[in-house]
Amino acid sequence: MASPFIAPNSAAEIPKQLSEKASRFSIVLSLLLIICGVLAIVLPIEMSFGVVIVASWLLIFSAVVQFVHVFRCRGFGHGVWKALIAIAYLTAGIYLRLHPGFGVAALTLALIAFFVMQGLIDIVIYFRTRKSGVSAWLLLDGAITLILGLMIWRHWPTNSLWVIGLLAGINMISTGITRLMLTMAIRRAARLMRTGTFASGSLAA
Repeated sequence: MASPFIAPNSAAEIPKQLSEKASRFSIVLSLLLIICGVLAIVLPIEMSFGVVIVASWLLIFSAVVQFVHVFRCRGFGHGVWKALIAIAYLTAGIYLRLHPGFGVAALTLALIAFFVMQGLIDIVIYFRTRKSGVSAWLLLDGAITLILGLMIWRHWPTNSLWVIGLLAGINMISTGITRLMLTMAIRRAARLMRTGTFASGSLAA
């Protein structure tokens, strides 16, 4: 007679444990974002050139992968298209590796578009979820990100050497804090829900 009552309890503990593990992972990721953001602000020029170097090697690696896919394509037209993409990736990767200054300016322009789009998306999400009680952090993050994008645009490309590292660091800190606050709010809400469930269950008994 005891087994029907034990199984539901053990089954109910599984989502709870998964939720706690996910929230802990989210907290660790948020703290890592904040730490990396601080390092990027302290070393903005190194961060800017580091981003360009990593991007160049990613493009070169993508070119190699595309060349491998060329030999696996069955159709001639599809193989030619893959080869052209691989050549474009390889050319862009080598050029960025040999001319990191140009890469910094180009990535700064891409960063402008990314910050503006991210800021606008966060603001739109806020207006759609403003009744949830935790979306105010989305509005703050979206406003900060949008302002950063406009600030980069005003000074591009004269300050490209340090602006990527500095503003990317600020963005990482802002995103990390926002993610941390949202995770803590979700943890508190889940704790209150569990407490309310237990209380109602005890009253029913």
